[in-house]
Amino acid sequence: MPDTRAVVATAHASRYLQQLCKHWAHKFETEFTPTDGRIVLTVGEARLAADAETLTVALSAPDEEALAQLKDVVAVHIERFAFRETLRFDWT
Repeated sequence: MPDTRAVVATAHASRYLQQLCKHWAHKFETEFTPTDGRIVLTVGEARLAADAETLTVALSAPDEEALAQLKDVVAVHIERFAFRETLRFDWT
């Protein structure tokens, strides 16, 4: 199962983590606290961790195509919540 991870610099990591989890809670299995989150989407799973300076996003999917789709969907949603700042997702 392919996976990838990005550490995104932001002082609003907890806010974005919680917004993303709440946003998808009506459609997907989610669980979260102010510092950790997990979302099980149809194309894969997202795990998030927030601290004072960074939001860590770890994704896993059944194949590379699904992983690419998941990266795009998660990044676009977080960027919408962070419209006041520019975030950088360097997937590794």
